[in-house]
Amino acid sequence: MTQAYFVTGTDTEVGKTTIAAGLLHAARLAGLSTAAAKPVASGCEVTAEGLRNSDALALLGECTLPLTYAQVNPLAFAPAIAPHLAAREAGVALTLDALLAPVQQVLAQGADFTLVEGAGGWRVPLAGQANLSDLPIALGLPVILVVGVRLGCINHALLTAEAIARDGLTLAGWVANIVDPHTARLEENLATLAERLPAPCLGQVPRLAQASPAAVAAYLQLDLLEIPT
Repeated sequence: MTQAYFVTGTDTEVGKTTIAAGLLHAARLAGLSTAAAKPVASGCEVTAEGLRNSDALALLGECTLPLTYAQVNPLAFAPAIAPHLAAREAGVALTLDALLAPVQQVLAQGADFTLVEGAGGWRVPLAGQANLSDLPIALGLPVILVVGVRLGCINHALLTAEAIARDGLTLAGWVANIVDPHTARLEENLATLAERLPAPCLGQVPRLAQASPAAVAAYLQLDLLEIPT
């Protein structure tokens, strides 16, 4: 059975891509074919091939299906600002429809394990009153939540989980990405998250000197994912 999930975070800079690439690598180690999409990305670099985003490239590097960069990241913007602002400056209408069709094409490839990575947290604005969370809602994708473990993460994680449930989606699992290893009462914070989040913890990833997909995958357990029926 093919599996597809939307990856979101408790905030920006919490390691969504680091964890997503690790999950894709773990899937590859399990013998699964993999695909990924990061439909919109800001903070892209100008290259001879066009705008390129390091997060999208990391995901592409863990795809076993022969996807092009444009398939993984159809909307790329140079300024490292909120995507809807970057799109507005570029004269692009960042609508749900603009994101939906490219992601559907990636999902249609039929990989055993596909991840669609968001940008920032759950309520990232698109054009008008739309939000990026409308994309997984439209696709009916279960969600993997990356919790950036640092001071304040419990509140951010629980509010995000509540929003996901309120939007009618399944929280299939969450990952504790320890972005601040000096967080006071770290173990107690992790225990509280495990007690209160309504999904299995797929792993606790420490702060790694080299957070390669292979290194991260060693801390993750794909078999704990809750697969909606």
